[in-house]
Amino acid sequence: MNLRQTIQAIQLVVIYLVLQIFFMRNLVLFNYAFSFIYIGIILLLPVETDRLYVLLIGFLVGITVDIFSNTLGMHAAATVLVAYIRPFLLHYQMEAKGVDRLEIGIRAQGFMSFLAYLFPLILIHSSVLFLLEMNNINMILYSLMRIGATSLLTIVFILILELFSKR
Repeated sequence: MNLRQTIQAIQLVVIYLVLQIFFMRNLVLFNYAFSFIYIGIILLLPVETDRLYVLLIGFLVGITVDIFSNTLGMHAAATVLVAYIRPFLLHYQMEAKGVDRLEIGIRAQGFMSFLAYLFPLILIHSSVLFLLEMNNINMILYSLMRIGATSLLTIVFILILELFSKR
């Protein structure tokens, strides 16, 4: 990463964390849909970011959200898993397109390709988060509904933020 990309990544982290901690954590729709836009920090990092740095950033972002949400490491666990899986999905998408370098973003990838990148990772994040929270097998239907609703709401907000970004 060059200096410009590093500064953009730091700005991305600060903006998404401020939005998540001060605004989005209070946005809950019908007690099912939560917006976890902070996961966009990991998803929108440049492709050439080293895997170790992506994992470290994922842990730091997740633990920061945990501290402000009082969730004891659940966000950190889900975010680190997404940071671990991300390079494999990027590699798969690069092979499918037959390119050597992939830019991440709705303008660079196109809407459907960007959505195909976002959806599985956000679904995994939401699944880990709510299945870790589930303390009774009788809550499985409730958890599945929360996973689906939260994934959709998070995708919508990340798409909106990506459409209004200058990247």
